[in-house]
Amino acid sequence: MRAYLRLPLLLSLAILFCILVMPDNLLYFQADALFALPLELPLLGLLLLFGASNRLVLITTAIALAARLILIAADTVSHQVYARPFNPVMDAYLLRHAVYLLDGVLGKIVAYAIAAGLVLLVGGIVWGFVWLLRKFRDSLPERSTLTFIFILAIGISWIGLKLTESPRAVQRASIHLTHHIDNFLRSLTDIREFRAALPHEDSIKDTPDFLAKLRGKDVLIVFIESYGRTLLAKPEFVAEFRPFLVEREKALTEANIGMRSAYLTSPTVGGLSWLAHATVMSGLWVDSQTRYDSLVMSEYPSLNRLFRDAGWRTVAVMPAITMAWPEGDYYGYDHIYHAYNSGYAGRPFNWVTMPDQYTLSAFHRNELEADNRAPVMAEIALISSHAPWTPVPYLIDWEDVGDGQIFNAQAESGDAPEVVWRDPKRIRYQFRLASQYALEALTDYVVNYADDNLVVLAFGDHQPAPLVTEDHDNRDVPVHLLTRNPQILAAVESWGWNEGLIPAEAGPVWPMSEVREKLISAMSGED
Repeated sequence: MRAYLRLPLLLSLAILFCILVMPDNLLYFQADALFALPLELPLLGLLLLFGASNRLVLITTAIALAARLILIAADTVSHQVYARPFNPVMDAYLLRHAVYLLDGVLGKIVAYAIAAGLVLLVGGIVWGFVWLLRKFRDSLPERSTLTFIFILAIGISWIGLKLTESPRAVQRASIHLTHHIDNFLRSLTDIREFRAALPHEDSIKDTPDFLAKLRGKDVLIVFIESYGRTLLAKPEFVAEFRPFLVEREKALTEANIGMRSAYLTSPTVGGLSWLAHATVMSGLWVDSQTRYDSLVMSEYPSLNRLFRDAGWRTVAVMPAITMAWPEGDYYGYDHIYHAYNSGYAGRPFNWVTMPDQYTLSAFHRNELEADNRAPVMAEIALISSHAPWTPVPYLIDWEDVGDGQIFNAQAESGDAPEVVWRDPKRIRYQFRLASQYALEALTDYVVNYADDNLVVLAFGDHQPAPLVTEDHDNRDVPVHLLTRNPQILAAVESWGWNEGLIPAEAGPVWPMSEVREKLISAMSGED
């Protein structure tokens, strides 16, 4: 082999080797991961050696390698945010949402320019692999016996390692791509099965004395952003968060508020809060955007609709909604409070449009202080514990909330996100503070405004991202029932929830999809 050919051969070989053995999760991005012998490398060498003249072989191989690299990048991000690999079927909509986000931040021209740039980047990656494979092919002497023997020797070495069950013999690239193809096909099947299983009617509304124990009572279903079990399990959080809950328990007890707590398992982690909302309100396991889209296009009745049909006024309090939300029609709200019609005149807290104290104050003023009203069933999202967790609000006197301008000084305080997010430990610290504020705002609202006819069921929508929890497996969130009414507490005794705000570690853990049926069953029957 001529000397000037050796460098291109070695470089292309090194690049292909890295692509073939590179893991798809930051947890495994270690130097040790490169100490492997990939089966695909000798196969790739043989393919190029004997199929070099076939243009289709070259382009197909380049597309497969490009797909591998792009999926590695997508999986790495998805694992850090959603604790799972990227799914082209379920997550394609994220690209659309990313364009909307860029449009809002940078403007339409820049947003579409970036989108076009990403399309060109994908094309460039494919072209780059075509070029790399050509270099690799051209660096191999044409059907040289020596080259063939070398590649064959690598293959035999791999077989030997495989037979001795050595962990160094890997098929990381082919297994990775096979997994994604299998996941793609299973996702398509799941979509069809979910849509076929969606009934038009729900017999649960025929339960005898439907919701009788809640008649005349205001029911608040409260989702607390990123409020996860990690706050009660991770030592870094526990030292401060458990004493905080004990202090809030004391305040609620002094106000004669009964408490029951447990854990639920969310269908999502790190984001996609609307999947948790849909799961609770439908009683179906909605763990993907395609399931969500199928649900909101169906006639299957939501919990909101069931309450409305039973005589409640149903409202949504969604301060994070800043654009058209046609999916809201599915739920059957009488009214939706969003970022622009809640009367907030203060400044946003970065991404958070308004602090939770204002959200609860405005809801109470607009709905519960009205004269001659029907009982209210409200689905409320508290978002102050949403990233970037800076600045963190603090409570003021409820009488001073007004139109929210009083929060302007708080909104301009603290470090900017780019400062906080330089340090993972600081990120976790800010997350804990923001979560405590959300819980304090809710419990203080209950202390100040609850009467015997207020029932609050509050829980996290999902665990925060793995970059905060450092846990890719657990999806549990705390759930709390708060009420002054002893009959309501007696009705849920069979649930086995722990008294107070701290769930029992060995207590029941329901999937979120069971909340709807459990609530209706407990609250129906003779009062």
